[in-house]
Amino acid sequence: MGELVVKSCFILFFLFVICQSSLASKKPLRQPCKSLELYYHDILFDGTDLANATSAKVANQTTLGNFKFGMLVVFDDPVTLDSHLLSPPVARAQGFYFYDKKNDYNAWFAFTLVFNSTQYKGTLNIMGADLMAADTRDLSVVGGTGDFFLTKGIATIQTDVFQGAKYFRLKMDIKLYECY
Repeated sequence: MGELVVKSCFILFFLFVICQSSLASKKPLRQPCKSLELYYHDILFDGTDLANATSAKVANQTTLGNFKFGMLVVFDDPVTLDSHLLSPPVARAQGFYFYDKKNDYNAWFAFTLVFNSTQYKGTLNIMGADLMAADTRDLSVVGGTGDFFLTKGIATIQTDVFQGAKYFRLKMDIKLYECY
C-alpha cells in the first residue's frame, strides 16, 4: 500500500513538472517592431486612359465561370500615406495579381513595395491570397531590403474603395515582426 502511494505521488509530481515546463515555454505575444498604414491605388487600363492607368490586363479571363478566372494583371501602382490618389506617393507597388477561383471573386497577389522617400528606402515583398468576400485579408510579408532588410510580418488589407473594374483602393495595415 505504501509503495502504491509513493508511485502515485511520483506520477503526480512528474505530471506537475511537465505541465509547468510546457506553460513556461510558451512564447508571449510579440509586439510589432514597425507598423505602417498605407493606401494602394489601382487604375486598370481600359483601352482609353493611357496617361492615368497604373495596371494592365496581360492575360484574358477564361470561359470557366463568370468571376474573371485566369485573368492576370500586372501593376505599378502608387502607394500613399492617406486615401487621396493625388497625394505624393511614398512607394510604388510593383507586381501582379490573378483571379484564381471559378465560382467567386478571389485573387492571388505578389508584389514589392518599392520605397524611395525621405522616410524609408528599400523594399517590402508581399504575397498571398486576397479572399475578396472577407472584410479584411492577411497577406504575408516575406522579406525586404534597405530599411526593411530580411523583415517578416503581416499586411492586413481592406478594400477602401471599389469602382468596378476601373479603380480600387486598398488600405494596408502592415505589421513587421522581424526587423534588423
